[in-house]
Amino acid sequence: MRFDVNCSILFTGLPLLERPAAARAAGFGGVEFWWPFETAVPGDKEVDAFVRAVEDAGVRLVGLNFADDIPDGGRGLFSRPADSARLRDNLDVAVGIAGRLGCIALNALYGNRVEGLERQQEELALENLRLAARKAATAGAVVLVEALNGYESPSYPLVSVNAAIDVIEAVGEPNVRFLCDLYHLARMGEDLPAALRHPLTGHVQIADAPGRGRPGTGELPLRDLLRGYDGWVGLEYKDPEPDFSWIKEFSQ
Repeated sequence: MRFDVNCSILFTGLPLLERPAAARAAGFGGVEFWWPFETAVPGDKEVDAFVRAVEDAGVRLVGLNFADDIPDGGRGLFSRPADSARLRDNLDVAVGIAGRLGCIALNALYGNRVEGLERQQEELALENLRLAARKAATAGAVVLVEALNGYESPSYPLVSVNAAIDVIEAVGEPNVRFLCDLYHLARMGEDLPAALRHPLTGHVQIADAPGRGRPGTGELPLRDLLRGYDGWVGLEYKDPEPDFSWIKEFSQ
């Protein structure tokens, strides 16, 4: 299996630009990030420094979020009317980074509900996702739509495989795919084997459930679930002192 490290949730004891090298030192060939900058449109020097950190570490950027509001407790900008201009300004920046680093998966977090604007949000999300998909296609990348769990994200509307797939199909662009996060889906009681096999699944992330710790700390049979899957698997779990000894069991 090809595991990559989400460096926005692991190696957080290090400065962000040192995390790709830490992932490489731990034996990984790939990394992914939530949006790694404080602003939607960072300066050229900031972007160059990030690109250089990934390149110098000798790892591949497997996945990258478009600009999001995760540090503020949000769940993305794609459906948020007040944030739409900021998001659209970000699209070229994110796609540009993807093109420079060969990243082929860009995560488009849908965004939390705004009371009274749900219908407007649905229309705006589709419009923004179409725009993002067309721009991502110029870099050979797919746009990912993710389902989260309603316990930790009660205002996020996409909390099932079907809800995310409905959005993907409504967008109607050929390079929009499902981000299959087994932790979130497990919390919602989804059929995990079926989600992994879904023809629109474009990337997989894992954490054990219910605690979102490393594999082996919870109840999910992750090795059995992933057997036969040959794509990248993003490690998006919490581990204050990263311990990857569990990977040996997956190789047996």
